[in-house]
Amino acid sequence: MLKKLYRSVALVLIPCMTLAGMPLVAQAGIVSTEQSMVTAAGDAHRERVSAFFEREDVRGALQAQGVSADEAIARVQAMSDAEVAQLADRVDQAPAGAGVVGVLFTVFLILLVTDILGLTKVFPFTRSIR
Repeated sequence: MLKKLYRSVALVLIPCMTLAGMPLVAQAGIVSTEQSMVTAAGDAHRERVSAFFEREDVRGALQAQGVSADEAIARVQAMSDAEVAQLADRVDQAPAGAGVVGVLFTVFLILLVTDILGLTKVFPFTRSIR
């Protein structure tokens, strides 16, 4: 019985010790302060634009254009950091209620371009180039 215990322990320990001696590969890179700040700023811009789309007047204007606010928020989450920063700047520059049409037009254009490129399918009247 003791011999079976030794064999079972040996069967477990031999592969463990063999694999423990193999080198592990890791890749690391230096992250600059600018890169980490861009990531943090990108998250802040996404939150600001998402909060803008949560407003009732903006939701109503999006519905009038035929786009649901949830789709627009999902699209904002899929945008690159540069696109979100540009959209956030436009939201900040717009006076209260006056620039909603411009921002909605920008969102509409972005949705239209992504539909034409074949990345999404929001509008039924577009054809993908793919």
